[in-house]
Amino acid sequence: MTTILITGGAGFIGSNFTRYILQKYPDYKAVVYDKLTYAGNLDNLKDVAQAYPDRYAFIHGDICDAEKVEETIKAYGVELLVNFAAESHVDRSLFEPGSFIQTDIFGTYVLLEAARKLGVSRMVQVSTDEVYGSIEKGSFKESDPLNPSSPYSASKAGGDLMCLAYYKTWGVPVMITRGSNTFGPYQYPEKVIPLFITNAIDNQPLPLYGDGMNVRDWLYVLDHCEAIDLVLHEGKPGEIYNVGAGNELTNLELTRLILKILRKPESLIRFVEDRPGHDRRYSLDCTKIKALGWQPRHKFEEALEETVRWYVENQWWWRKIKSGQYMEFYRKQYEKRLATGKPFNS
Repeated sequence: MTTILITGGAGFIGSNFTRYILQKYPDYKAVVYDKLTYAGNLDNLKDVAQAYPDRYAFIHGDICDAEKVEETIKAYGVELLVNFAAESHVDRSLFEPGSFIQTDIFGTYVLLEAARKLGVSRMVQVSTDEVYGSIEKGSFKESDPLNPSSPYSASKAGGDLMCLAYYKTWGVPVMITRGSNTFGPYQYPEKVIPLFITNAIDNQPLPLYGDGMNVRDWLYVLDHCEAIDLVLHEGKPGEIYNVGAGNELTNLELTRLILKILRKPESLIRFVEDRPGHDRRYSLDCTKIKALGWQPRHKFEEALEETVRWYVENQWWWRKIKSGQYMEFYRKQYEKRLATGKPFNS
């Protein structure tokens, strides 16, 4: 049995990755280590716990807790480590940047230190295209300078640089993946796709920032999981790999597609005051990971339809999330914006 430690494995991409790994590798044991912050949710792994009782374990812990991290790696004989644990929402980072610095930089350092001391054989740091900042034309290569715009992207850039330093100084076998905007089942509904799907289901307004012309490259979560798996097993330590699917859309185009799939009116769209430091366009050159043999396998519109269907059919999952703490954040972020927002005229 090969044991893989998946930190942040109760979150969106982490839980999808845990499920993917256990399905693909019958001789792997997955240990999920998660702090269970607002976005970490054991409901995301309910089916995994039932399907793989002998090959799945859950540890409730913070990656900033060095003692617990080391104890877990020793107790389970961890050989592989994939770090999804992060504060990951740009909007929240504008309210509370300190928690992003703590988890995304200090937490990454704790994992690297544990990997160094305990001889973890391979580690992947799951990062983001946002570390590069905005690009008007062309696409970012892995060698391009980092130019983050938000406390979130700056904290992820800091974690990436710590990984590269640990590789250069001590030879810690760490690889970095920088993924584009990811979507799919189990995504916490503060992010734009699940937010807009769930709001539209309830005929609530869809708060679209600025003029809606910001461009993002959309990547289906299972394609992202396959890329991380490939880098974990075939990637070269000390290297960075961009992961994007080439599905560039403006936020307005994306919003209209979601409404079309749900057969909801475009009158639900509200243009609201933009957020500070909002990057205009992200785009990745993925030549390097494609040379390893990765290609996205899911067509964007089909994957989006599948995702919309999942949220329609799994309202048990998101309705209990969209209350309490979630609603507090939603009001803080959007109440004033929606009060002064402008409707969309197609």
